[in-house]
Amino acid sequence: MTLLLFDRMGIPTKEAYLEVMKNDDTMKNQRTIVIGDIHGGLRALQQLLERINPQPHDKLIFLGDYVDGWSESAQLIDFLIDLQTRISCIFIKGNHDDMCETWLSGHLFRMDWMKNHGVATIKSYQGYSSAAMQEHLHFFLNMHYYYKDEEGRLFIHGGYTADGGPASQGDVSVLMRDRTLWELARTMNSRVAEHPELYPHKLRLFSEIYIGHTPTLNYDEYNPMHACNVWNMDTGAGFYGRLSGMDIHSKTLFQSDPVPSLYPGEEGRMMARF
Repeated sequence: MTLLLFDRMGIPTKEAYLEVMKNDDTMKNQRTIVIGDIHGGLRALQQLLERINPQPHDKLIFLGDYVDGWSESAQLIDFLIDLQTRISCIFIKGNHDDMCETWLSGHLFRMDWMKNHGVATIKSYQGYSSAAMQEHLHFFLNMHYYYKDEEGRLFIHGGYTADGGPASQGDVSVLMRDRTLWELARTMNSRVAEHPELYPHKLRLFSEIYIGHTPTLNYDEYNPMHACNVWNMDTGAGFYGRLSGMDIHSKTLFQSDPVPSLYPGEEGRMMARF
């Protein structure tokens, strides 16, 4: 029987993924693609994946903020739950995911979540059974606050302030909400080129650091930004930007169309602050 490798969207089938996982030689050709903040833009992710054309042996690392913005947050989570059965995925938890998790847990949610498009996320769950919502809660609970690969790269949504890195951070909410690490990298970027001895210790902890959380649109940039050894992958997909993915080895960039063009008549997070 011929093994069907891809479905109609170009995503590896579950059977192909399981077959590849048995083959060590195939895994040597693995690409690792890091993907920025999605904010409910399922159509943007589907389009991005079509352009990435992931193979069964590739790995996808998502930097968080899957919800709050466009109208398909719940449907995006459905898609990701299925995707992880077809291809190796790492899911980092973002601050918006943390707020959604609180709501799914049945606890009192933060009022600032409503101001940050939690309403759109709640609407996307209309018609979902309690069992389906529990499955989503389990998915959120199993996300990583950060991930370090075998070559010393760090993947995290926001950043960290502890001198020892994220493992030493007492308050895990900092890992999802920090912006100071990115500002440190931006501030020091031009200085360390001439004075390597000034390279911040916090950045030296890792060979590369991949973050989301702070849209590059803040700096009138539509592509991922690079400062010192930090890559900012949040290219404003929740606003008027594109969703970005990048091969961490070749630095090949993949992007969706501007996300508003995929959701005509919707505002996304346009009324929110960057």
